[in-house]
Amino acid sequence: MFALVDCNNFYASCEKLFRPDLTTTPVVVLSNNDGCVVARSKEAKALGIKMGVPVFQVRELMRRHGVLAFSSNYALYADISQRVMSTLDALAPGLEVYSIDEAFLDLTGVQPLQSLTAFGQTIRQRIQKWQGISVCVGIASSKTLAKLANHAAKTWPGTGGVVDLTCKVRQRKLLALLPVSEVWGIGNKLTGRLQQLGIHTALQLADANPSYIRQHFSVVVERTVRELNGESCLELEQIAATKKQIISSRSFGQRITAKQHMVEAISEYISRACSKLRHEQQYARHLTVFLRTSPFSDKDIPYSATKSITLEAPSSDTRLFLAKAMELLDALWADGYCYAKAGVMLADFYDPDVHQPDLFEPPAASHQQSAAAQKLMQLMDKLNAKHSKTIWFASQGAKQQWAMKREMLSPAYTTNWQALPRVR
Repeated sequence: MFALVDCNNFYASCEKLFRPDLTTTPVVVLSNNDGCVVARSKEAKALGIKMGVPVFQVRELMRRHGVLAFSSNYALYADISQRVMSTLDALAPGLEVYSIDEAFLDLTGVQPLQSLTAFGQTIRQRIQKWQGISVCVGIASSKTLAKLANHAAKTWPGTGGVVDLTCKVRQRKLLALLPVSEVWGIGNKLTGRLQQLGIHTALQLADANPSYIRQHFSVVVERTVRELNGESCLELEQIAATKKQIISSRSFGQRITAKQHMVEAISEYISRACSKLRHEQQYARHLTVFLRTSPFSDKDIPYSATKSITLEAPSSDTRLFLAKAMELLDALWADGYCYAKAGVMLADFYDPDVHQPDLFEPPAASHQQSAAAQKLMQLMDKLNAKHSKTIWFASQGAKQQWAMKREMLSPAYTTNWQALPRVR
């Protein structure tokens, strides 16, 4: 038995958390460089503001209805998410963090103690009381059904924010109401192909012959059919899978024309990527650097370039990757262009002490050097985790005039002592 817990309007809810004066105010959260709407409060949704719409298209609507906009505050959202997930982990036998605002719970052993609906309400009340975040809970015998149950809990307020689909009759009633496009894993392309076969609702997909679906689609879609019938085919993943690659990239707040500014940007992205790599407890051997002008601008001369390099041995040392990235940037850089975006990618990961060293490399000296480098990088990570950007490489720059626009950024209420709200 699974439960899917999903935070309601998560980014917007985090922005309202420390602003009780905004309880009924429509709020939107903007993407990088404050370009598009990526999250909306229920009041903003009621005004018809769509997800992903460019801000300039709805600026007049926002002004007319007093909609308040915030730049994305990733530090705040990540910290609130961690608190929510920690609370959920203490409530259930097993937890799979699915995204920053969603988690699957293993409800094994819960039902003999209390009804699943009552347990779902306990989850809602606990998260609301301890974190101030509203959540909805979907409960079923498979992950796919739990997803649909959660969708129903969000869609129909009469459910009280909890829907339990353990009853077969309730399952089929809900599946008949939902279009096939609402099923987890069924995208636009699959929806079109299924509709050509006369499958328009989730119930029609559930009633389809699994063998026929596998023959005409794939084993993944067949698995979805079985999940819709209450057969659990997807296990709870309590240990997150190791990433295959790490990408650090941003569009610039203003175009870059000077190479020194690009050096700062690439250095910043390398630092972030290597920090994430060490957090994953991995080493990387492959580095890619890319930069480009805007593909949407008629004024900028188009230019896009990518180069990669493979290290002799995997590493997580920021200093090594910075040196290699600068070599790649020298080969990529061309004067006369207005660069809009750049980034780096780390790939080909190894667990510590797994890679076979070079036959002619002195093992003792190599081990001693890597151990010293590891301690230095750990110290940097520890200091920066306590106080953001306490120590950094000079090549990252101090002012970073190219940094993305975040003109409406809220304070880091929970991760910075200087930004703690004052109570008078």
